[in-house]
Amino acid sequence: MPGPKDLDPSSSPRAFLGAELRHAREKAGLSQEELGQRLFVSGSFIGQLESGTRRMQPEYARLLDEVLGTGDFFQRNCRAVAKSKYPEHFSEAAEAEAHATAIRQYTPLLIPGLLQTAAYARAVCRAYQPTAPEQVIEELVAARVERARILDDPTEPLLWAVVDEAALHRVTGGPEVMAEALGHIAGLIRQGRVIVQVLPFDAGAHAAMEGSIKLMDFDGAPPLVYFEGVGTGRLEDDPAVVRHQRFTYELLTASALSREISLARIEGMAQDYAHEEHL
Repeated sequence: MPGPKDLDPSSSPRAFLGAELRHAREKAGLSQEELGQRLFVSGSFIGQLESGTRRMQPEYARLLDEVLGTGDFFQRNCRAVAKSKYPEHFSEAAEAEAHATAIRQYTPLLIPGLLQTAAYARAVCRAYQPTAPEQVIEELVAARVERARILDDPTEPLLWAVVDEAALHRVTGGPEVMAEALGHIAGLIRQGRVIVQVLPFDAGAHAAMEGSIKLMDFDGAPPLVYFEGVGTGRLEDDPAVVRHQRFTYELLTASALSREISLARIEGMAQDYAHEEHL
């Protein structure tokens, strides 16, 4: 039986590499759990690599080549997969997001990336990197807008966002940008494409006051949760951690406004911003 082929850059790199990993593992007579034990990771982590949900990192590629006897195949080919248009701390999460069947997200201080307009994204990226060349900012904005194209599909993924009222009041890019941004969200809601709930100030203390939450579910792979800070982020697949974050998210939805009232709040604030820009 021929060995693994070199990665074809014109194919889907992560899917190809995942299929080759599955082939090599089965050829070695190992289950996902058994291979995971040899790499000191979970069997579900191996499953996520094989399904293309997670990107193969160089340290795991080296171990896989050693354990599976594949020479330097995974080390060579994971370098092609590592190329990303997203910031390093977010690239793996962005790639996983594109494969998700459901995304549940809470954001305390800004509109979630998948719901942002180009103008809003531009204001956010410029705030993050005030001295960056314009080309760098435009590349980041283009990548963010491209991410949002997963919402062009009428059914998947399910996007359920809980947005803190603080994010609606933080005037990012000016009143005109905010009017467009909130109008865009309202349009997606009215199209039945997304579920958005506003977590109001008068909800008081809540379960996620320390930060944001992003939960992702997949077909044929375990769920993930993404934790993000300033310039840093990590994916977590530990079932206990995912369960806890899912429960936290459910508490947030219970404290948030209903979908109908949230839509009215968003549309009302969009009108207020539009009126303000003409004053």
